[in-house]
Amino acid sequence: MAMLGRAALAMWWDMAPEQRAEFEHWHTHEHYPERLGIPGFRRASRWRDAGAGEGIFQLYELESHDVLSSAAYLARLNAPTPWSARMMPHHRNMVRSQCNVLASHGGVTARHALALRFSPADGKGESLLQGLAPLLADLSGRAGLGGAHLLRHSPPPIAMTAEQKLRGGDKFADWVLIVTGYELEALDALARAELGAPALEALGAAPGSQHGRYQLSYAATPVDVAA
Repeated sequence: MAMLGRAALAMWWDMAPEQRAEFEHWHTHEHYPERLGIPGFRRASRWRDAGAGEGIFQLYELESHDVLSSAAYLARLNAPTPWSARMMPHHRNMVRSQCNVLASHGGVTARHALALRFSPADGKGESLLQGLAPLLADLSGRAGLGGAHLLRHSPPPIAMTAEQKLRGGDKFADWVLIVTGYELEALDALARAELGAPALEALGAAPGSQHGRYQLSYAATPVDVAA
């Protein structure tokens, strides 16, 4: 498995341009060291909209799904630092998916990423997974691409945290598919064809899939941010 663990936390939000400089400073130099200091957090990568949009995509790779309900993680979520408390309300339109890794092939970090959010149609979860499996295994070896990773949301049984309350509550994506690569054009072609909405629906996805194109902003592992 290419991801550094069996679980992941995938998040999307919008950040206004006037807040971006402080956000990236805080996120890189306080928030990442804090999160990567929690046992079970293996790697963090932050991505920004590849166009002119305000979107941010954040991925944490986790040792196991149990990390998401661990005492160490909940302690952080329920006791945000003053800087975190100031920044959290600026995370607009938050989507936060607490996931098991269903499939992982190739690299996770690259210059670009295509991130999809979708759900299976009623009764089509298994057929959707079987339909995606051979495609995902093939993608990591294609020209312009580097990896393909499929995640499924599985919320841990915990109450709303202090950080969520600061943001006003979060939505979630049911299934998450991330394809990384070094050529944006290859990801764009994939989004128009084999991972476009019609193709996904033919495999068993419900209508309404969402695609986002991102470029890597920063990535770190615990050893990178250790004091």
